[in-house]
Amino acid sequence: MKKFLFIILILTIGILLSAENSLILDIKTIGNENIETELIRSLILFEVGGNYNSDDISESINNLYQLGVFKDIRIEKEELPQGLSILISVEEYPIVEQIELSGNKKLSDKNIRDKINLKNGSYWSPFLASEVSKTITDEYKTKGYHLAEVEYKIAELDGNHVSILLDINEGAKVAIKSIKLHGNKEVRTKKLLGKIKTKKASLFRSGKFEKEKFDEDLNILISYYNKKGFIDARIVSWEKKLVEDSFVIDIYLIEGNQFFFGDVSVEGNDRFTDELIISQFKFKDEEVFNLEKFNMQLGAVTNMYYEEGYIYASFDHELKKSDKIINIQLNINENNRAKVRKISIVGNRKTKEKVIRRQLVISPGDYFQQSKIMKSQQNIYNMGFFEPDLHLSNPEVINQNGDVDLVINVSDKVSGSANGGIALNSQDGLVGQISVSHNNLFGNSWQSGVKWEFGSTTSNFSFNFTNPYFLDSSTLVGADIYLTTKEWNTYEVKTNGGSIRLGHPLGFLNYSKFIVSYSYYSKEYSILDGREDDASDILIDLDESGWQNTSSISLSFSRDHRDNIFFPTSGSNFTLYNELAGGPLQGDFNFFKQIAQVSWYTKTIWKLALRTKWRFGYVTGYGGKEAPPDERFYLGGTGADGIRGYADRSIGPSEGGLREIIFSTEYSAPVGSDQIVALLFFDTGNCYNRLEDFNFWDMKSGAGIGIRIQSPFGLIGFDYAHNFEDKLWEPHFQFGTTF
Repeated sequence: MKKFLFIILILTIGILLSAENSLILDIKTIGNENIETELIRSLILFEVGGNYNSDDISESINNLYQLGVFKDIRIEKEELPQGLSILISVEEYPIVEQIELSGNKKLSDKNIRDKINLKNGSYWSPFLASEVSKTITDEYKTKGYHLAEVEYKIAELDGNHVSILLDINEGAKVAIKSIKLHGNKEVRTKKLLGKIKTKKASLFRSGKFEKEKFDEDLNILISYYNKKGFIDARIVSWEKKLVEDSFVIDIYLIEGNQFFFGDVSVEGNDRFTDELIISQFKFKDEEVFNLEKFNMQLGAVTNMYYEEGYIYASFDHELKKSDKIINIQLNINENNRAKVRKISIVGNRKTKEKVIRRQLVISPGDYFQQSKIMKSQQNIYNMGFFEPDLHLSNPEVINQNGDVDLVINVSDKVSGSANGGIALNSQDGLVGQISVSHNNLFGNSWQSGVKWEFGSTTSNFSFNFTNPYFLDSSTLVGADIYLTTKEWNTYEVKTNGGSIRLGHPLGFLNYSKFIVSYSYYSKEYSILDGREDDASDILIDLDESGWQNTSSISLSFSRDHRDNIFFPTSGSNFTLYNELAGGPLQGDFNFFKQIAQVSWYTKTIWKLALRTKWRFGYVTGYGGKEAPPDERFYLGGTGADGIRGYADRSIGPSEGGLREIIFSTEYSAPVGSDQIVALLFFDTGNCYNRLEDFNFWDMKSGAGIGIRIQSPFGLIGFDYAHNFEDKLWEPHFQFGTTF
C-alpha cells in the first residue's frame, strides 16, 4: 500500500509540473515590418495566461496565412522554469510601391491597369504574379494574340517595398488556319462549318479564336444535328493545335442514326383532352424528327396549362426509339390550379392606386392567367406615367392550394413639364413657344395644358383639360379653348372658340372607344396685303364677310391594339373621324369631313419593327356652300398629313384639296431602349379636288432616315428626307407622334 501511494504521489507531481510547463507566460512577434503586431495578435487563438495547445498553434498559423501577406510563418516555444515563452516569427511579402509597363502596343496601359488586380500598396506574392499574368494573357487572347507572355522585373526598395516592371511580349497574332470535322458522314463538312461563328482566317475574316464563342459553336453543331433528326449526335472531343503560328482545330463527333416523327400519347391529363393536347404536335408522316420543333410544340402545351392557372404543372416526356421512328410519351402532372389572392402595387409615389388598378384585366379571385397579367402590365406602361423598368415580381405562393399574391412594381416618371424655346420650320419660319402641361395631374391621370406659340406668321393660345375617368367611371370628359392667328400663302385666319367632348369604351369590341365632340368658334379671313391678285373667289367672299361662326359636331371611333405606345412592334391602330358643320347645327359654314387612318405594326428580326400606315381624307361643302380653305387638305412636311421630303403644305391645289390619300412605312429599331428609336421611312401620297383626278403614277414620294427621342417634354423627332421629284433633301423637326 505504501508503494502504491508513493507511485500515485509521483504521478500527481509529474502532472502538476507538466501543467505548469504548458502555461504561456510571454508572446513575442518578430519579422513584421509593415503589418501591425496588434493585427497578428488578433488572429492567434492563444494568449498570455492560457495553456499551450498544438491545435491552437496550427489554426493560428492558418489564420495568419489567410491574410495573404506572409511568405513564411513559424511559431516556436521556449521552456521557462514556470511555463513557456511563444515566439511568432513572420516573413512578409514585399509591398508594391511602383508599377510600370513595357512592350504593350495592342493594349493600352489604362486597359491593362484596369483589368489586373495589382495596385500600389498590394502585397507582391507568387499567387498574385500568376493571377496577373493570366489576366493579361487572357485579355490578349480576346484580341487574337495567344502567344503573349508576361515577365516580371523586380527591384527591391527600402522598407520591404518593391518596384515592378511588367515586361510584355505580345507575340504574333494567331489566327485559325483550318477547322476539320471528323466523324460526319450524313452532313457535309461545308454545311456544318457554315453554321458556326468560329471561322478560319480569310480576306474578310480575322480568324480570331474565342473560347466562349467556340463553346457556343459546339452546341450549335449538336442543335443542328438534332433538328435534322440525329438526336444521339454528340461531340466526342476537340483539339486546338498551334502549327506555324496558326491554329488548327480538329472536332471529333458521332452522328448516330436519323429518326423520324412517330405517334404521340398522353397520360395524366384531366383539364384538356388527349385530342386537344396531341393537336399541338403538328408534323407530317415520315417527317424528320426536329427536336427544336418538338420542344416548341411542347412549349405550346405548357402555355395552355399555364394560361389556365396550372403554373405548377410538370411535363415529362419519353422519346421511344423504334426502327428510326420516335414515338413520344407525354406524362403530365397537373397539380393544383392557382388563383390570384391579392394584387399589390408598389412604387407609385404620385399616381393614385385606383388609376393604376383601372388598367388591370385580372382581379383577385381569378385564376392565374399569364396573358391577362402581361396585358395588365402593358396597359399600365402605355399610360405613359411610369419608367420602363415596370415589372411583376415572382408570384408568391401563400397557401397549400398554390394560390399566389402578385406584386406589380412601378416607378413614376416626370409627367409634367414647363418649357419655352424657339424652333425653325419651313412653313412658319422662327416660332417661339411657352407651355405648361401635365398628363397625370394630381395623380388622377387628368391631362391639362396651357400653350402659347408666337411668330411672324402665327399666334396660338390654347388651353385643354381631359378627365378620362369622370366620377371614377369609364366616361371621358374634356374641353378645349383656343385663340389663334395663322398666316398662309395668301390670307390670314383668326379663330376664337372652344369645344367639349365625351368619350366611352365600346364594350362589344376590346381596345376601342368613341368620342363625341361639339365645337363652336368664330373665324375671320383676311387677304394679305399685296396678295389680292392671287386670292380665289372663295377667299374674296370670306374676306368681305368678316367674322363668321362655325358650329360642328364630330364623332370619332378608334381601336388601339398596339403592344407599346412608345415603340410598337405588334398590333394595329385604327381611327375613323367624322365631322359635320352647319346645317341643323346652324352657323355660317356647311361642310362634312371624314378621315380614316389605319396603322399596322409587325416585329421582324431582332427588335426591328415594320410599320405601315394608310390615311384617307374627304371633305365637301353642302347647302350651296364650299368647304373653307383651312378645312381642306394640304400635304407635305410632318404631321398627320405629312409627306417627308416636301415642305409643309406644298402638295396639292393652292387652295387645298378635297380628297387625300397617304401611304407611309417605317422600319425602326430601338437604340438602347424604347425611349430612343432610329428609323428608315418612305412616304407617298397626293391630294385632289375630285377622286377621279387621282393617279397612282402621280404620287409625291420621299424617303430617308430619322430618330425619335422620348423626352420629359414629349416626343422629339428629326427626319432627313429625299424628295424623289426634285432630287433634293429636306430636314424636318417635329414634336409629338404622327405615325
